[in-house]
Amino acid sequence: MTRVLVVDDDFMVARIHTGFVQRVDGFTVVGAAHTGAEALAAVERLRPDLVLLDIYLPDISGLEVLRRLREAAHGVDVLAVTAASDVDTIRAALHGGVVHYIIKPFAADTLREQLERYAARMRRLAELPQVGQADVDRLFGQTGQSGATLPKGLSSATADLVAAALRNSGRDLSAVECAELAGLSRVSTRRYLEHLVRSGRAEVRMRYGSTGRPEHRYTWRG
Repeated sequence: MTRVLVVDDDFMVARIHTGFVQRVDGFTVVGAAHTGAEALAAVERLRPDLVLLDIYLPDISGLEVLRRLREAAHGVDVLAVTAASDVDTIRAALHGGVVHYIIKPFAADTLREQLERYAARMRRLAELPQVGQADVDRLFGQTGQSGATLPKGLSSATADLVAAALRNSGRDLSAVECAELAGLSRVSTRRYLEHLVRSGRAEVRMRYGSTGRPEHRYTWRG
């Protein structure tokens, strides 16, 4: 279970983001903070795995919180969730090592997707005994083939995870089975599988069970 600290100066927004996180399998919110000082203290006390960090805080900026976390060598990961959309702030956040940057306002599915990508990346790192360049490229979303013509809302990194799960299975999979292998939700996985079918990298066929209800089965074509 990934432990999350939600940091936002607006109490209601923090509550909404908490609800978003709690609905994602494998994640739990261990606390909320509304100032930079509270965030730093909460990281010390709660030891979360991931911080959802707002940039606009009333005492010190989220960028300063990020800098102090790195200076203190905390192993916590940070996902920026903020209305700050200027280039300098985004660049500073990237330099600080955020795992991603989400600009408010956003839908729950946007956050869900990034959390699932984060979880899948951590799981993949834990499972790999040795990492090659191809693995690194997949982890950082730099393999372009599966994501070159991705529809809006889909990411190349997640497409690569779904493609790898289907390819490495060596058999046909349902969306549920593929989701379990990739560590993603069924709904999200089905969208990526359908994209792979449309792009010719996978094929789908119907299997009829005893109930008469057809099941979509996906097979890797490459």
